Amino acid sequence: MPSEVWGAQSCHPRYPLRVWCAPAVDRVKRMDDSVSDAYDTVAESYAALLPDTSAESAADLAAIAEFAELVRSTGGTTVMDVGCGTGRMIPTLLDHGLAVRGCDPSPGMLAVARRTHPDIRFDLGSLTEIPATDDALDGVFAWYSVIHTDPDSLGEVAAELGRVLVPGGVVVLAFQVGNESRLIENAYGHSGLALTAWTHRADRIARALEAAGFETLRSTERAPEGRERLPQGIVIARRAA
Repeated sequence: MPSEVWGAQSCHPRYPLRVWCAPAVDRVKRMDDSVSDAYDTVAESYAALLPDTSAESAADLAAIAEFAELVRSTGGTTVMDVGCGTGRMIPTLLDHGLAVRGCDPSPGMLAVARRTHPDIRFDLGSLTEIPATDDALDGVFAWYSVIHTDPDSLGEVAAELGRVLVPGGVVVLAFQVGNESRLIENAYGHSGLALTAWTHRADRIARALEAAGFETLRSTERAPEGRERLPQGIVIARRAA
């Protein structure tokens, strides 16, 4: 398959070092076989390469502000950053007046998050196993957290979001736009480490959420900006009251 090599600074999931459109064959150890192991390996590199929101566009930051306002409008502020990684988005959510917790499937990423944000609670978890009781959260922040989620699993994700959110609670999902999986090789500068990444369509994510009892408040796709190589999408939805 043809390859595209990008600059070494381009190590965010939006800007992988080398990307193939990947057929459904196991040429290497896939991300979906060992999510936590792969991110344990890259945790320190990820934190150094992506310490903050400098990779986010103005449109991204505006969407985060919109999400925060919607959460606060429920009368609550309790939010889980699901797939929080090293916690780079935590300060932004705090700045918007939210009471934030984080979860991630990678102990290595969580170790960095706890070191960087010692006053924030972080737990092991994922989009299909969120560490919260039923009806516990006013909001769920899933910022590019579906990048390793097969589109056929979106219904399971939507059901789990519906379980943990209070009636009227709000979720935001950001994602790369498309209809394919991609193989990311030498991920985050680690030779031989390859990840499978999925692109999604906003309407498909919205339909999965609506089937689980959500109302879609925003469903947008935009052209790439800056160093982005793919279109980007955001869906904001509210659980039925």
